[in-house]
Amino acid sequence: MTACAVALDPVQADAYAPALEQFNSIISHLRSTGSMTHSELEQFLNVDGREMLRRIFQGYLDERGPGAVAEPVVDADEQKHTHQRLHSRSLTTIFGEVDVNRQGYGGRGLESLHPLDAELNLPPESYSHTLQRQIACATAKESFDEVVISIRDQTGVTVPKRQVEEAARRASRDFELFYAQQRSANAREVNKTGPILAITVDGKGVPMRKADLREATRKAAEERKPRLQHRRSPGEKSKTKRMSTVAAVYTIEPFVRTPEQIVRELAPVHEAPPPRPQPEDKRVWASVKHPPEKIINQAFEEAERRDPKHTKEWIALVDGNETQLDFLRLAAKDYGVELVIILDLIHVLEYLWKAAWAFHGIGGIGGIGGIGGVGGVGGAEAESWVTQRLAEILRGRSSLVAAGMRRSATLRGLSDSERAPIDDCADYLLKYREFLHYDRYLAKGYPIATGVIEGACRYLVKDRMEKTGARWGLEGAEAVLRLRSLRASGDFDEYWDFHLQQEYKRNHEARYEKGQVPLPNPAPKSKAKASRLRLVK
Repeated sequence: MTACAVALDPVQADAYAPALEQFNSIISHLRSTGSMTHSELEQFLNVDGREMLRRIFQGYLDERGPGAVAEPVVDADEQKHTHQRLHSRSLTTIFGEVDVNRQGYGGRGLESLHPLDAELNLPPESYSHTLQRQIACATAKESFDEVVISIRDQTGVTVPKRQVEEAARRASRDFELFYAQQRSANAREVNKTGPILAITVDGKGVPMRKADLREATRKAAEERKPRLQHRRSPGEKSKTKRMSTVAAVYTIEPFVRTPEQIVRELAPVHEAPPPRPQPEDKRVWASVKHPPEKIINQAFEEAERRDPKHTKEWIALVDGNETQLDFLRLAAKDYGVELVIILDLIHVLEYLWKAAWAFHGIGGIGGIGGIGGVGGVGGAEAESWVTQRLAEILRGRSSLVAAGMRRSATLRGLSDSERAPIDDCADYLLKYREFLHYDRYLAKGYPIATGVIEGACRYLVKDRMEKTGARWGLEGAEAVLRLRSLRASGDFDEYWDFHLQQEYKRNHEARYEKGQVPLPNPAPKSKAKASRLRLVK
């Protein structure tokens, strides 16, 4: 079998000689060593092969040359850099550390400029962008301590924990600009997605260091007097969390159902529901740094980008938080949209079950999140009670249900403490009755539960931010939430390309006159022979 290989000229051969030497060393070792298991072979190639790739990387930089330029080097302040000096810096890549020799242009009192840095888009930090990308991806999934181990196992490079945290913050710095430029670009094709445009918002606490708590929470933490020495007593709050705001925007096809179908779906043994449409083009994100009103405005900006002419049906799924409701109404008014606000059905069910146990005996927390309760006579009666009232609420009769349960409590002669859960449920149904028109929502095929945002709260915040013993600083927490949001929304790859463009602009383009970076001269080549191909047998 024959193949054609490129014959390297002397300059190229010298640059890549260390890599060729390592390659030959690997082949010699494989030919001379005894039998290896596949695991031993993998481990050997992982270490020695990575060293060969590092030498190839170094060879490419050496062959490329220092990037001298012929045209004048002028900085952003229009000062000419006439003094030339060769500078060297290190760059830690996913293969290991390499040296970059580049021509520096300076002057008295001037910071040197390096055109080759711009051409290579080198970061000011010692870690390459590809290594920083791996750190960002790992940080979105694991604790900082675990990231240190993961990066070392994957690349052989040891990045200290503090550097991991700083890399995560740098990696997330263009998050808001990325989505802002998406909003300013052409809107997506409206007809390609479902006619229902859903906005949903919720809150989730993040355990913070005391210095990064909001002022009111910090004062409460300082004034807190624990009742027990080594643990919190029931109902006692730790006062160590700062509330993050989680948002989701998506489109979806209508899914028309009847109240009876919903009741059967929530029953302990239920018939399999028909396939339901899935959320389309879902974007989820969270912020512990920005107030709820800003996140809600961002949600409306995202919705506006998807439906600039307001041809879709805009809905908002909520859990009853008054602050969120106020901001949703204000944003809808500002954007000139008719927003249908829907109260999450699962929250209604929780109140119904508490009222049911007040009527039919204390049965614990059976049935929260569904109709199914606990066994026994009381459990069966409570389940039947919840089923009947849920069906009526789904038919749009929440006010009648509230009035009926209050009359029943009075007729039974329940004391104030015994009927408290019943009055709470009735108050809840009456307070939010304008958001409980489930008969209309089901007829139009709207979603009536906040499963999307509940899942986002769990994934974005709880699974990563509430690891045992975690206490976050504000900037570190915000960076991790941004990275997790990008991954959950499927935007990370596109974001990283955008991030690299912004890195070039701020680290290189912004330092030169009119943003024009002088182009380095081509690397010198020695005279090549007539033919640069030779036959290899």
